[in-house]
Amino acid sequence: MRVLGVDPGLTRCGIGVIDTAKSRQVTLVHVETIHTAADAELADRILLIGEGLRRVIDAYKPDAIALERVFAQQNLPSVMGVAQVSGVLLYLAAQAGIPVQLHTPSEVKSAVSGSGRANKAQMGQAVSRILGLSEIPKPADSADALAVAIASSWRLGNVVTSDRSQTPAQLAWAKAQRASGSKK
Repeated sequence: MRVLGVDPGLTRCGIGVIDTAKSRQVTLVHVETIHTAADAELADRILLIGEGLRRVIDAYKPDAIALERVFAQQNLPSVMGVAQVSGVLLYLAAQAGIPVQLHTPSEVKSAVSGSGRANKAQMGQAVSRILGLSEIPKPADSADALAVAIASSWRLGNVVTSDRSQTPAQLAWAKAQRASGSKK
């Protein structure tokens, strides 16, 4: 299964594409962060991000798209930018007929690191370990996008095994799915 994960942002939009086997083994396909200038016109920034997202969707043809949910923060302009980019992605996904899963940051953290309170460094380390990378993807937006994709692919695949090659986070996620009776 191929999943496109997006960590939406107006200044930095993280994009990660992964393939996940039935064994839950995850492979990196593509990662990038789209940057826009904070002083550029809003419409130009949205256009640049939208074109980048469309390019990735067209090039990698994901089976599903995973998006980090907008959550309330003190910084309203930041929340608005995240919401605007999320809207662009939802539009592109609907246009391409690709299903979208929304995940809260704590869901992603719990699935990938085993802790819903993991910090950026812990998440970056978990992502690089799961993907077998020698370095943590940079900037953090790229690692976050990959984490969203990983969490979503495990949820979509719902493959539960006793394979000892799974990480503790993978095993915890599978156990939580069994306990909740999740069929997604």
